[in-house]
Amino acid sequence: MKNSGFIADCVEWDIVNWSKALTFWERKFNLQDKGFECLELGSRSGGLSLWMAEKGNNVICSDLENPEAQARKLHQRYSMRGRIEYEALDATNIPYENRFDLIMFKSILGGVSRDGKSHLNKVVIDQIYKALKVGGKLLFAENLEASKFHRFLRRKLVRWGSSWNYLKIADVSELFEKFTDVDYEATGFLGSFGINESQRKILGRLDTVLFDRIVTDDMKYILFGVATK
Repeated sequence: MKNSGFIADCVEWDIVNWSKALTFWERKFNLQDKGFECLELGSRSGGLSLWMAEKGNNVICSDLENPEAQARKLHQRYSMRGRIEYEALDATNIPYENRFDLIMFKSILGGVSRDGKSHLNKVVIDQIYKALKVGGKLLFAENLEASKFHRFLRRKLVRWGSSWNYLKIADVSELFEKFTDVDYEATGFLGSFGINESQRKILGRLDTVLFDRIVTDDMKYILFGVATK
């Protein structure tokens, strides 16, 4: 794992908890200097593209609108061994088939399927399946519905909290039914309540040493995993 500043640029928010997805992915298989052809969906600032390109892989950094203007600023701060290209791409209509070794996203399903459009989650995952090579892998990290307290505070304090479609762990098996294997974990409880990153860092550490052990997965707010085609 790289230094904390690099990881912060890749993850952006509640770094202690969300960076556990990176550790999980690295633990599952070797990503270093493989020359993988990768696609990041919903990249915005391009954090996951940076993370994967630094490992010597080639990435299309994409979002609904081309993210180059914002993401290139981050990418130019680092010397990367892989190549990053930029593209406008709709995750519900991916124009590739059997193209990528790896596809990755962080926190996009809830936005794509917001305002009651839950069926679009399955559309996105099926499009990813189509775009992956046989044996290719989806690396995902997504917001979960979490506890009643999380849901209450989101409705009251988060601008999009009432419209965002937070994923349920119970949805996972149906969502990834086409894949040959899905391995995932849930994490994070207190970290989402911090009002700045300093607070989230402290709360995230409490999650790591205590709450991840005592809180059930359906009360946690982050799901991450690997799905293999």
